[in-house]
Amino acid sequence: MNEFDEIYKEESIDIKKYIFKIIGNWYWFIITGFIAMSVAYFMNRYSDRVYQVSSSLLILETEGNSYYSDEMIQGLDLFKKSASIVNQMGILRSYDLNKKVMDELEFDVSYYSIGRIRDPELYKPDQLRVIVDTSHYQAYNEPVYITVLSAEKYELQINEPFEDSKVLSFGDTYETDYFSFKIIIRNPEEFYMSSSDKYYFRINSPTYLINSYRDRIGIYLQDEEGTILRLSTTGYVIQKEVDYLNKLAEVFIRSELETKNQIAVNTIRFIDTQIEDIADSLLLAEDNLLIFRSENKIIDLSTEGQKLYQKFEGFETSRAQLGMDAKYYKYILNYLDSKRDNQDIIVPTSVGISDQLLVNLIMQINNLNSERISLKFQSLKSNPKLEVLDSKVEELKRMLDENVSNLIETTDLTIADIDARIVKLNREIEKLPYNERRLINIQRKFDLNDQIYTYLLEKRAETGITMASNLPNARVLDNARSDQATLIAPKSRMNYMIALVIGLLIPFLVIILRDYFNNKILSKKDIEEKTDAAILGIVGHNSKDTELVVKENPKSAISESFRTIKTNLQYMLLNDDAKVLTVTSTISGEGKTFCSLNLASIIGMSDKKTLLLGMDLRKPKIHRHFNIDNSVGLSSYLIGKESIENIINKTEVEGLDVIVSGPVPPNPAKLLETKALLDLMVYARANYDFIIVDTPPIALVSDALLFSKYSDLNLFVIRQNYSHKDVLELINDLNKRPNVPNFSILINDVRMPGYYGKRYGYGHGYGYGYGYGYGYGNGYYDDDDEKDLSFIQRLGKRIKS
Repeated sequence: MNEFDEIYKEESIDIKKYIFKIIGNWYWFIITGFIAMSVAYFMNRYSDRVYQVSSSLLILETEGNSYYSDEMIQGLDLFKKSASIVNQMGILRSYDLNKKVMDELEFDVSYYSIGRIRDPELYKPDQLRVIVDTSHYQAYNEPVYITVLSAEKYELQINEPFEDSKVLSFGDTYETDYFSFKIIIRNPEEFYMSSSDKYYFRINSPTYLINSYRDRIGIYLQDEEGTILRLSTTGYVIQKEVDYLNKLAEVFIRSELETKNQIAVNTIRFIDTQIEDIADSLLLAEDNLLIFRSENKIIDLSTEGQKLYQKFEGFETSRAQLGMDAKYYKYILNYLDSKRDNQDIIVPTSVGISDQLLVNLIMQINNLNSERISLKFQSLKSNPKLEVLDSKVEELKRMLDENVSNLIETTDLTIADIDARIVKLNREIEKLPYNERRLINIQRKFDLNDQIYTYLLEKRAETGITMASNLPNARVLDNARSDQATLIAPKSRMNYMIALVIGLLIPFLVIILRDYFNNKILSKKDIEEKTDAAILGIVGHNSKDTELVVKENPKSAISESFRTIKTNLQYMLLNDDAKVLTVTSTISGEGKTFCSLNLASIIGMSDKKTLLLGMDLRKPKIHRHFNIDNSVGLSSYLIGKESIENIINKTEVEGLDVIVSGPVPPNPAKLLETKALLDLMVYARANYDFIIVDTPPIALVSDALLFSKYSDLNLFVIRQNYSHKDVLELINDLNKRPNVPNFSILINDVRMPGYYGKRYGYGHGYGYGYGYGYGYGNGYYDDDDEKDLSFIQRLGKRIKS
């Protein structure tokens, strides 16, 4: 057999060992599996349900939509904003937008129904509604308990540290230093009393509520190549989450449309201001014209007067337009001085200014302002991109200031030139008759004001049409719906699967870890790996009420194991005069005395005259098992008070005599070195076929080593799952000593089925019967009566064991 075969064989033995351990502990797998499945059942039944709802938004690729063409409303279609999908996702998660959402929803109070096991959350319960005084300080997240007494009364209770309890009427205001609210019945016509009219509510912190929903919402692209956003959120109440998602989409679309219309609103406000100024002048000019014509009976101008009037009207119209331009330039300078970074500038073309450089500069500033607003929704103050945008805006404002200053200078020069021409024209008009000159001046003022007024009304109408035809860049594809909610927790099937795995895994891991960290002897392999000492035999676990098993239960498996050991002794004691067998162990509790008295009894019962010698002078026990008085024994003989004949006691076991230890002496080791002990052993060899000596534990005292010179065979008792593996090193050290007979091993209290990796007969001195793994012989022995027990009785016996 090569090295690989040896390794494979050892691994196979280990696998078999663990398989037998698992089979031997099958009841623990059933128990832990049942417990784990029960826990999973209660988790699935009584855990709060967590649901997920979702909706979808379509983000349009074009930033603005208008029914009218660009030519029709030239200069007003400048509300387009470059908002990327990432920016839109950031806006949906922004604090300000979610604050608007919460202001429109009834989320400021959370309601709970008090149940026997859990307290489920309610949403807009029919029985009550809490109206919070927002101007008063509120202790947030503190439970306030409500018991409905009738349609008019309820009992309020608040625990420490705001402890209070009182009966109030619905509609009464409850006010303290920490609370201010009133409770009403939400639907009085549907009110009814029930056995579960106990509730409690919490007033939510607005900041915490907003941030919790911001963190909870999930936003992702439905398709990487598209612009459809999928929105989802989770919560305990389906309708509450549905209302939140739908309100979020509504407020988002409305806010975006308001942002797009902001320039139009600013333009209309500017035009209205100009209309108010010109309306009074137009009314006055109209009245003056009517009065003059009625008083002077003049209807039309002369041909020469008509020509001069037309020239004068052209100059005045140009001067009025330049005056409008100058007012707009002053508006631009006021904007630059006021630092209103969050407000868009009125577009020049909306008031009739067509300077392309000015239009481009204002367009760029408006676009950058829109991008800054979107970025602020989703970024921290220290965002580098935001700082870059700020620097760009400042540079554009500087350029805009220079451009406007140049335009103002140009406008002033043009107005001065027109004024000079008007002065020259007035000299020619003065040559006309007096009444005709007066009519020209009055008609000139009226027509000028009328043209400006009409022009402003046209621009205002155009701006209004643009604002009315503006469409948002997003629309709802699918609203959130309660019937589309999905249950995400608890996951019943997964919980049961996890429970089953854990229930089976725990005992398996316990077996593996216990075996890995266990330094105790568990199997024959543990012994063979560390010592070459011969294994004389194995004794199973004694479940009987007596220690003298071979006498009380001669057909038991343990009795058969001692018969096997007796048979194996003939291979160890080959000389005719080899008859002294010393039994020892490492420490107390390993079954040394149990093995001594049963081995002596089984030898005596086989027509062999046997003497059991209680050499444990420190903790004598043998006398108890035979009901013999311990006042006279070995110690009495060794000090010379008694003769050999007087300390030998007959027993009820045929062929077995016993010498008990006697009174505990102060110097046991010294007594074992006396000549009296030599005389006793000479006497025993001459009168008995076998002498079994029960000595003290060898690791505690040296008595066994002192007696070893009289012994023909030393038997070292090891108890399964009790004796430590270090004991085997002690056996090796003892076997190396000269003049000390080698120690053989007797394994006691074996419980594990398949102890040797096989489940059938142990011959050649290594076993004790048939079918040990199947209950000590499958009915061959008396202790196989377990097969007549019920399953519950056998399970209880296993657990007790």
